Amino acid sequence: MPKITEAKILILATNGFEQSELETPLHELKDKGATVHVASPDGKAIKGWDEKDWGNEVEADLALADVNAADYDALVLPGGQINPDILRTIPEAVDLVKTFYNSGTTVAAICHAPWLLAEAGIVKGKKVTSYNSIKTDIVNAGGEWHDKEVVTDKGLITSRNPNDLPAFVAKIVEEIEEGEHQRAAA
Repeated sequence: MPKITEAKILILATNGFEQSELETPLHELKDKGATVHVASPDGKAIKGWDEKDWGNEVEADLALADVNAADYDALVLPGGQINPDILRTIPEAVDLVKTFYNSGTTVAAICHAPWLLAEAGIVKGKKVTSYNSIKTDIVNAGGEWHDKEVVTDKGLITSRNPNDLPAFVAKIVEEIEEGEHQRAAA
């Protein structure tokens, strides 16, 4: 059970991530003492989407191909419509999400990012939430959808939108400090 000050956390994203859904966990988890890395498909900087237009650029620390899931205590998946829709078409990204989940590591997805969980076959039979517009997708993938700011199912954390970020980040800390989670593989 690592303390947050000893935790290593990976944020996986690409262009079109919702600005606050990447930057808030990145900064708040670092402020709590965690080591946080950002991975993008090619290891290059990625550009956010800030509500109605392109936002800030965020430097990536490594490329998707260079990620070793065993090096991390948690995976964070920011939303935005564009980011997870692109990532779910990249087999290596979907495989990485599944690897994190199957290892018992904390996996946190907000807004549209549960699309990646559905693509990885993770939501079936799990209590989850998401942005309201993808509720049907999540239910069709077998998820038990709840309209709550944060839903947790054995280390799988989901939230609906940027308004839920305080509860989302707090739950990430809590689940990391609980340690590995026993669950059936996806």
